[in-house]
Amino acid sequence: MDMIANFGSKVFDDKVMRQRLPKRVYDSLKHTNREGTPLDPAIAEVVAGSMKDWAVENGATHYTHWFQPMTNITAGKHDSFLTPAGDGSVILEFSGKSLVVGEPDASSFPNGGLRNTFEARGYTAWDPTSPAFIRDHTLYIPTAFCAYTGEALDMKTPLLRSMQALSTEALRVLRLFGNNTSHRVIPTVGAEQEYFLVDRKLYEQRLDLKICGRTLFGAKPPKGQELDDHYCGRIRLRVAEFMETLDQELWSLGVTAKTKHNEAAPAQHELAPVFESANIACDHNHLTMEMMRLTAKKLGLACLLHEKPFAGVNGSGKHNNWSLSTDDGLNLLDPGKTPWENVQFLTFLCAVITAVHDYSDLLRLSATSAGNDRRLGGYEAPPAIISVFLGEQLTHTLTDIACGKHVDVPATVSLQMGVETLPNLKRDDSDRNRTSPFAFTGNKFEFRMVGSSQSIALANVMLNTAVADVLHDYADRLAQSDDFDTELKAIISETVRDHSAVIFNGNNYTAEWVEEAKRRGLPNLANTVDAIEAMIDCKNINLFERTGVFSELECRSRYDIMLENYCKVVCIEASTMLEMAKRQIFPACIKYTGDTAASYNAMTAAGLSAAAVQNYLAELNELLAQIQANIIALEQAYSTAQGITAHKPHAAAMRDHVLPAMDALRTSCDKMETIMGCQYWPMPTYTDLLHRV
Repeated sequence: MDMIANFGSKVFDDKVMRQRLPKRVYDSLKHTNREGTPLDPAIAEVVAGSMKDWAVENGATHYTHWFQPMTNITAGKHDSFLTPAGDGSVILEFSGKSLVVGEPDASSFPNGGLRNTFEARGYTAWDPTSPAFIRDHTLYIPTAFCAYTGEALDMKTPLLRSMQALSTEALRVLRLFGNNTSHRVIPTVGAEQEYFLVDRKLYEQRLDLKICGRTLFGAKPPKGQELDDHYCGRIRLRVAEFMETLDQELWSLGVTAKTKHNEAAPAQHELAPVFESANIACDHNHLTMEMMRLTAKKLGLACLLHEKPFAGVNGSGKHNNWSLSTDDGLNLLDPGKTPWENVQFLTFLCAVITAVHDYSDLLRLSATSAGNDRRLGGYEAPPAIISVFLGEQLTHTLTDIACGKHVDVPATVSLQMGVETLPNLKRDDSDRNRTSPFAFTGNKFEFRMVGSSQSIALANVMLNTAVADVLHDYADRLAQSDDFDTELKAIISETVRDHSAVIFNGNNYTAEWVEEAKRRGLPNLANTVDAIEAMIDCKNINLFERTGVFSELECRSRYDIMLENYCKVVCIEASTMLEMAKRQIFPACIKYTGDTAASYNAMTAAGLSAAAVQNYLAELNELLAQIQANIIALEQAYSTAQGITAHKPHAAAMRDHVLPAMDALRTSCDKMETIMGCQYWPMPTYTDLLHRV
């Protein structure tokens, strides 16, 4: 298929709208998209008619309001275009009201007490800034989702609010710099998506993978990622077919999938798109995850998006590359060739540094989950301590300006590779730091902490909101100052003085950094239960209410939802583990031990020396006893935790008692896997899963 012709072929995009909509309607809709102005309700009927005609021409029979409840996946109910006519026939109909509003059941989605079963009404509202598209003969209309009382019940609404707040405050600052041409500032995002692919037949034989998305048991294989031979290596044939098919599907949906390669762990891979507005990037990342799962299943594979599907090798993250762009193409985080002279860049840079320092707990919260707790802190995943990597040159530039020193212009450095036929390469101003959770990478920041299965919406909500709040203060200060340049220098100086504690250019994995971060006063929120508290911190509630991103009620509802989700995830994992241990692993171990004992009896009856077998049997019997004891311990811990009704104590019990009991049971079972006959082990091993595709 022609790649260019295929791109966006299933999207009601700008090109299609320009062709099909009357100029007045097109211009109105374009104005809303470009400048963030309110939608003109009078155009909805015309847009709906054109959208329906286009969708039907392209094979659509149904439409759905596609929304993002607080489940990290998407939802939507599907209605056909068919409408009965009075004479027994049908017509195809799609009204402006059908486009603009839908009414799903709000009490059936996570809502943190905002809705009860007897208060079920909710609304979905058309998001005209994200284009509609066709999938599986259905027209998908991106929408926001709210309760009957107006509170946001989704990921998109707060994201749009945060983008609006950020644009307002960033434009205020730009106007003070003399920019009167830009009309909107847009946070742009490129979300790198990591994932694993395993053989579908093997996946179906693992209850833990099917139910939990990760392996609850599994001994270390003889070969993992020790040789560093998988990263960016040859793409295997089945994986290449998957990647090619996925690219074609995503391109037709307007997703700018750009880069694909093998990641560090066996069976691990990555896809990276081109930058888009944060809202569309979030929609497209959800689409990407859905299409990954669907494409894999069609090709006899299973796509694993869990943050840590396999112990002992790299987990999967979602690197959230974030920047700020104007509607007329200016990247506000591009330092240019002379960053020491680019005061506007330095102002926005200081705003980000200040925001990350003041609200690091919210950034940590945005990337927290039961799955990500197992990933963070090693194997190329950042630790739980939020810090900012700037690189030595940019750090020195800020420090010198703050101290009133002359900034030395760094000399251009060319890489000397020792081969005359190779081209001269200009070395970048700074190295890359793969251990930093929040790293400046030239003209953007890379937030490396987000988990692979998570929506990127919350991370960008937190980042947008915090930066908007800081820019609000900057705009007030600069507008009220008698000397603009002096006030700018004061802002830079205060950033270095008050917020340089968050800047760290070293190795974030070391024990020394943990101690240093503690001395600097940086929080170390090592697990989800601790990190979630940030959602109801008074400082943060005040931030959200000032910026209009969350009300206090919405903050508290999300706090409850996150705690409840954590408890449910650990509950499901513990239940699955007990079922596998009691019904698969323990019986298999008994069978193998019995067969070995029979062999021992046969050998001794034949007069053979069987001391080695006797010792082996003793080891097997001891492990059997350990497994049984650990099963009982997990059952008791689980039962006790489930008897706690309050969310916070329940979550703490899951973290402090159930998870350690699960780890103990896994340790004994994994040890048994390494010593008993492989034909007896009741499920595919790590070697099977990681090296079969």
